Amino acid sequence: MSSYRVNDDGVAKARTMITSTQYVLDSDWSAAQPSPDDGNAAIDRNGWKWFSDWHLTIDDDASDETKARYAFPFGDFDRVHRSALIAAKQRAAQNDHADVERAADELLELLDDVRGD
Repeated sequence: MSSYRVNDDGVAKARTMITSTQYVLDSDWSAAQPSPDDGNAAIDRNGWKWFSDWHLTIDDDASDETKARYAFPFGDFDRVHRSALIAAKQRAAQNDHADVERAADELLELLDDVRGD
């Protein structure tokens, strides 16, 4: 089983993007999430650190500079997606990743605050 820890840099990036109104409120995450080819292209253009910052967790059991090391994406490499945060929160809850669930929930609350809900 994966050993996920919250990616503080990823959470900080999501917070900054949310407060800068760089988000999508209504999307189908299964359609909006980047494909594996999109991920490869992003890594080629921007590097592993940039790619990692688009994820809420790091899997310490996975090798460095592999996609398996990063999980719970929150955006499409341009904007945060509310649907991605919801999916992350639900998947974390289903798999007993309480810290990840809490991080996703806090970002959802911030998004709701920023948009005035």
